[in-house]
Amino acid sequence: MRFKTLDAWLDWQSGLHPAAIDLGLERVSSVWQRLGGRLACPVVTVAGTNGKGSSVAMLEAIWRAAGYRTASFTSPHLHRYNERIQLRGEPVEDAVIIDAFERIDQARGAISLTYFEFGTLAALDIFSRTEADIVILETGLGGHLDAVNIIDADIALITTIGIDHVDWLGHDRDQIALEKAGILRTGRAAVCSDPRPPASLLDKAAELGAPLHLYQRDFSAEAAPGGWCWRMGGQLRAALPIPALRGDYQIQNAAGVLTVVQLLEARLPASQEAIRDGLGNVALAGRFEVFPGEPVIILDVAHNVQAVGALRDTLAKYPCKGRTLGVFSALRDKQLAEMLGLMDASLDRWYPAGLNDPRGLDGGAIASLLAKHAESECALPREHIAEALNDARRDAGENDCILVFGSFLSVAEARQTLEN
Repeated sequence: MRFKTLDAWLDWQSGLHPAAIDLGLERVSSVWQRLGGRLACPVVTVAGTNGKGSSVAMLEAIWRAAGYRTASFTSPHLHRYNERIQLRGEPVEDAVIIDAFERIDQARGAISLTYFEFGTLAALDIFSRTEADIVILETGLGGHLDAVNIIDADIALITTIGIDHVDWLGHDRDQIALEKAGILRTGRAAVCSDPRPPASLLDKAAELGAPLHLYQRDFSAEAAPGGWCWRMGGQLRAALPIPALRGDYQIQNAAGVLTVVQLLEARLPASQEAIRDGLGNVALAGRFEVFPGEPVIILDVAHNVQAVGALRDTLAKYPCKGRTLGVFSALRDKQLAEMLGLMDASLDRWYPAGLNDPRGLDGGAIASLLAKHAESECALPREHIAEALNDARRDAGENDCILVFGSFLSVAEARQTLEN
């Protein structure tokens, strides 16, 4: 065995390939074929700019409540790499991933793989050796050339489409949607929970002959006493609980999820009780995650313009009695001026911080951007999120609220600080 610990494997993978991101399916497909892997159960692949993680979590919660053995692959993780590969809602152990890495290393020969490709193949290899009833795969970047797309999904779910990763996916929603549409397959059902799907997505589905079910055209979510109801054609599910994940946009995500569940009803029947239980008990860290206390602390992984807009709207419905203090850091490839402008009116004071990542901006750079694009007061910039969060906690009164957002890395460090 090349390495004995998971951390050693991951450190080695980080420098194995010449580029951290190298979109394309040829290398990863070749290794998958050499592994001889096969997924013997239905597969759902989820792509989109925002809402992927929430949709995967709801699908998994519903099918687990219905008694099925679920397998899911998501990214990125917050604290432990194992969070990416889950069986029955639980991260797999280090030894399971290490064994998969060893098999991949042996099979790849001279083929170079990225960190993400290694992880994708590990998940697929583990799932192929597991008696799962349903596999749920989340794309990492785009869809068309994402490593996950070596698998032909039985159903494709595309969530909301916004502007993000423009250097890789394109500079407008039509270009980005076309990349996401790469997970569609001829003759296989697809669901889109974006209320304004770009024309490129519709055109690609029509070109492929992939039956596409659209939110507010083929299925819908409607408010109802005590909750909401979902409709698709003659199908109705009423008296549904509001998803346990906060934010009005989660109803939109849930509507797409229930459409996927309905389309797989013949193979994976799910009772109304299982659906209610799944929606009511779903949990996902970092999605408007509230830590009660004095002050209240909210963590959200919003890291692009669309997500920050949704965060602002959700925050408005959970007002605090005092001030709202914003701890913020971000990667340099984001639309930072727009993000800061969207959130500025909702915050009384900013606490800029740097990120421990080559792509991250330092606290001083964030503070300079705030000086240009925000009007609210700004605290001294800090090198780390933990320092900025501690500053905010020290300054906050008992009725104030602290919001940490801007990146998965921001939330991961804040959660670690709070847990410690």
